[in-house]
Amino acid sequence: MPVKIRLTRHGRKKSPFYHIVIADSRAPRDGRYIERIGNYDPSTNPATIELNFDKALDWLQKGAQPSDTCRSILSQQGILLKKHLLQGAKKGAFSEEEAEKKFQAWLKEKESRIKADKDKIAKNKAAEKKKRHEAETKIREEKAKAMAEKLAELEKKEKEAKAKDAEPAAAEASKTAEVKAQEPKEEVKEKEEAETQVEETDAQVEEKAEAQVEETDAQVEEKAEVKEETTAEETAAEPEVEKTDEDSGDKIQPEVKSEAPADVKEEDKKAQKEQEKEIQKPAESKKQQPKESEDKKN
Repeated sequence: MPVKIRLTRHGRKKSPFYHIVIADSRAPRDGRYIERIGNYDPSTNPATIELNFDKALDWLQKGAQPSDTCRSILSQQGILLKKHLLQGAKKGAFSEEEAEKKFQAWLKEKESRIKADKDKIAKNKAAEKKKRHEAETKIREEKAKAMAEKLAELEKKEKEAKAKDAEPAAAEASKTAEVKAQEPKEEVKEKEEAETQVEETDAQVEEKAEAQVEETDAQVEEKAEVKEETTAEETAAEPEVEKTDEDSGDKIQPEVKSEAPADVKEEDKKAQKEQEKEIQKPAESKKQQPKESEDKKN
């Protein structure tokens, strides 16, 4: 059985990497091998290949058979092309120098292709990154707008609530201001009314006092007239008795009793004075009452 160039798997689950080995075809995949000539990591873009060019070419010339994956790897690295050029030089199709020139030209072309592929991949990555960044910025802006709208709505609701709460307070304040503005007017009105009432009471008291004084004068006059009439009737009813003095023999005139009318007049005057005092007392008490009420208000 021929020797094979194949891969042996290493690495953890879902992230493998491989060794390029020269092994017997009867050996297990990850078992014994004759020689390791390189590494292969397919997880990167592009895949990373590390290969010993001379050893791989030597084993190919000795008759080692590569597996399908190893054949593609050797083709990418130019080992199969170098083997073909060396066989053509042996047959005399061209010299070894021409074969080397062709190989170097192929390597340059390959490097330019690899560089272009890498640049393209980098550009695609940058474009994808930019798109993702723009999408994220749009999402952030939309979220910020939504949050700003919500905050504006909440502020409006708070302002409306504050305005509703402030309306009754403002109404109460205006009412209190109106009441305070009306209070002095009402006090002035009350004072004026009290003064007018005091003036009215004074005028009424004076009128009553004058009326009572007039009544008392009229009563006194009537009483005096009645008494004079009674005294006149009594004097008229009494007979005139002529008395003579025993010693001289002259007539003695009867004495007229004038004591009763004088006493009556004095009693009437005293009663009149007492009535005037009684009339003046309520007038003075009424004058003092409004002054006390005004002192209490002040």
